[in-house]
Amino acid sequence: MADGSKPAPKALVLVGGYGTRLRPLTLTVPKPIIDFANRPMIVHQIEALKEAGCDEVVLAINYRPQVMMDFLKEWEEKLNIKITCSQEPEPMGTAGPLALARDILYNDTNTPFFVLNSDVVCEYPMKEMLERHLATGAEATILVTKVSDPSKYGVVVMDEDLKVERFVEKPQVRFCTSSCSSCCCAAVVVMDEDLKVERFVEKPQTFVGDKINAGIYCLSPSILNRIEPRPTSIEKEVFPAVAADGKLYAMALEGYWMDVGQPKDYLTGLALHLDSLRQKRPEQLADGDGIQGNAIIDPTAKIGKDCLIGPNVAIGKFCEIGDGVRLSNCVILNRVTIKNFSLIKDSIIGWSSKIGSWCRIEHKAVIGEDVFVKDEVQLNGAIVLPHKDIKESIMEPGTIIM
Repeated sequence: MADGSKPAPKALVLVGGYGTRLRPLTLTVPKPIIDFANRPMIVHQIEALKEAGCDEVVLAINYRPQVMMDFLKEWEEKLNIKITCSQEPEPMGTAGPLALARDILYNDTNTPFFVLNSDVVCEYPMKEMLERHLATGAEATILVTKVSDPSKYGVVVMDEDLKVERFVEKPQVRFCTSSCSSCCCAAVVVMDEDLKVERFVEKPQTFVGDKINAGIYCLSPSILNRIEPRPTSIEKEVFPAVAADGKLYAMALEGYWMDVGQPKDYLTGLALHLDSLRQKRPEQLADGDGIQGNAIIDPTAKIGKDCLIGPNVAIGKFCEIGDGVRLSNCVILNRVTIKNFSLIKDSIIGWSSKIGSWCRIEHKAVIGEDVFVKDEVQLNGAIVLPHKDIKESIMEPGTIIM
């Protein structure tokens, strides 16, 4: 730059393709602009990047790019940050998009740039990550988070200085009730968070770590020289080579983290996000009669008498909630109508849907856009595609209404 200072960092958000894991919502709206806590998912990330000093965000996408850009133009003005789109001719993985956006990301001043997976929600410590990256002289810095069951993910193995040594793909890990550091059990019982037994592991491997890749990176421009313009995995093909050269570092994430790419994790992520708001920005949460626990309600929503709302509820724009409605652990997207005395629990209701009186929708049901549910219908974990009329109860979880 003319004054000798470095240019502002750029950022690339890996938007990806069809969002199949979040269907039926993504059948009508691209995943990154589905509301999360009443703001488009990707806007949470762009706001954090703007606060970290970024002046341009590139969206790497191969599905409906024009819809994305038309929608984000208003946010470009609101946030005063340039938002551009890099369209992939084919799915390019997590590294190929960097090569396609090389002209934007590369610079000869060694100014780092950020890369984020669009599914990830957390408190986005972008400033701190940039500072750590510059302090260590790393070529790549990855955000890592601690999980209770690392066997579901790839584990990042680091030394005491958080220099990454290697990656271990979905290791077998011990679940032991004792506090010992090594387990002598002949077999280990692996359970989910509800203590439902998933499998038995005979003579499990030694514990290697519980930190996983959180899907957020700070990278130096030189890393672009390692990436070819083809479908490539940055995690499997690029980072191991950087680690082998001793130039890959990690930063531990404080606070919550969730990949919200599928409905059950989306709901879990909402609960974590609302709890974070309670601690740091409680003024954004709803309060008053009938509010139980954390809830976020758009000011344009109309709430009837004697409702019980919460915990962990998001109600979007222009919704109409009737009298005596019970909402908990759920998302009500924009322009939804819910008539009197219905219950929505552990579920997502899509845009412009109409739920009749005395309905019961629960157990991870997902209702697509513009669905009409008749009075007194129960939906037990059903997946309802857009533009359907539901006149009878669906009691079998996972049933897809096409």
